[in-house]
Amino acid sequence: MPATFVVVPLWQGSVSSRAMSLADGAEAIRGDLPSSSTVVVEVPVEAGESLGTGVRRYSTIRRVRESTALALAQVPDWALTIGGDCGSSLAAVAHAAERTQGDLAVLWLDAHPDLNTPESSPSGGFGGMTLRAITGDGADGLALDEATRVAPARLVLGGIRAIDAEEHRFIDEHGISVLTVEDLSDPAAVIAELEATGASNVFVHIDLDVLDPSALAGLSYPMPFGIGAGELVTLVREVVARFAVAGAAITGFTPSNPESAVDDLPTILRLVGALTSSARARG
Repeated sequence: MPATFVVVPLWQGSVSSRAMSLADGAEAIRGDLPSSSTVVVEVPVEAGESLGTGVRRYSTIRRVRESTALALAQVPDWALTIGGDCGSSLAAVAHAAERTQGDLAVLWLDAHPDLNTPESSPSGGFGGMTLRAITGDGADGLALDEATRVAPARLVLGGIRAIDAEEHRFIDEHGISVLTVEDLSDPAAVIAELEATGASNVFVHIDLDVLDPSALAGLSYPMPFGIGAGELVTLVREVVARFAVAGAAITGFTPSNPESAVDDLPTILRLVGALTSSARARG
């Protein structure tokens, strides 16, 4: 079945000086999506309070998570979430896990593993804790519950180039699959790691900073030696051709101005096309 696009212009999970541009990026992508199959989640203007959780802007992030869950509950098929920061994927993964009754692997394509906790995070930004919350570990109201969390053994990380100490420890403790940028150029290797999880459905998360900065200008944290746009599109097409797509997300677009957004949108729309290219999406 065709995807519904759920636009979540969340910026509060980022601590970048360009954080608010994440909302602009989500809106820029929305402008090229079909309005008849697009839902926009309202994100409050206020930054929000930590409320003693160790998560900066926690109150707003939790509120948006709840609003996104309500929007996703109305989706008749599967959803492609357009962020915003990586926190936009939290409710989306929960929705996919619920629909598949836990038969779900997560392919996390990102320059960062996002596996910190409120205690270990050097910044307090929820974007860097999102995947850890997806495994069920994190602040109350954000960490996924037993019915929707994804076990570490069902995670495959790709393109990671910056890992904090606690993230290293968690990856090593659980034997999480971590693929290099070079590995991503071989879709068969990625598919083999996903098959090894035993899941038949996949959620594909793409933080655009997995790309090399030469491929996309609008990045909060541009990191060299990322994957090329063409290689990433090919990888995504191969993955969604092999697995039923239970959900997906594109996050991390921070255009500096409308003109630069226009320059970057063709690359992002190629990724949208790749994610929606398979007839095997789970309905």
